[in-house]
Amino acid sequence: MKTVYSLLACYFLLTSNQQEGLRLTTYNLPLTTHSTAMSQTKEIHYLALGDSYTIGESVARQQTFPFLLAAELNAKNKLEVKPTVIARTGWTTGELQSAVDEAQPSAAYDLVTLLIGVNNQYRGMSLKQYEREFTVLLEQAIVFAKSKKENVIVISIPDYGCTPYGAGSKERIGREIDDFNRVNKRVASKKGIHYVDITPISRQASQKSGLVAEDGLHPSAEMYRLWVELLLPEVQHILVK
Repeated sequence: MKTVYSLLACYFLLTSNQQEGLRLTTYNLPLTTHSTAMSQTKEIHYLALGDSYTIGESVARQQTFPFLLAAELNAKNKLEVKPTVIARTGWTTGELQSAVDEAQPSAAYDLVTLLIGVNNQYRGMSLKQYEREFTVLLEQAIVFAKSKKENVIVISIPDYGCTPYGAGSKERIGREIDDFNRVNKRVASKKGIHYVDITPISRQASQKSGLVAEDGLHPSAEMYRLWVELLLPEVQHILVK
């Protein structure tokens, strides 16, 4: 069974240039605010930047954290949030950068999230390179958020060492993920960016199999819901004024 997990996981982590099409999904937003006699709905432009954890490998689109977050905000805060997602399984910081350069997002987003780095760790790339490339991505994220740093959230990298795929190297993977998260947290802190640490939730997967998707590697819809519980207060603070 572990062999099956390994084959599947290697495919998911390393096929950033082999999947059909660019996994860049844009959901265009109207530019007006709808109002009725009873309520007013505020439309929100949300850009989610990342890799498989953002696109939600192995779960349905509506079960990914950007869409779960949007659904919570729509239901609780009279908002109309439709995410734009620039993410693909296997992407490193450099590959996300290339995709951002190609997509050329506008500087008109009300919220931007950035979650990237697991594939840098998986491929053995250096922390120095990660810090350099992550810093550039974060600076661009601020620009995309109307140059308002307070409208950007950095999300920590999950620890896949607590999944069936990573169990054989759990301690090493955990240490390395911590190293990469120290980098992204430090960069976020220097720039005054919100930081949401979902890594402890990902580590619950070693005891709760329901937090892992059927591929034995990526988060399940249940784990993504737990992420959204952490993200929601931060996002509401940004958007609900």
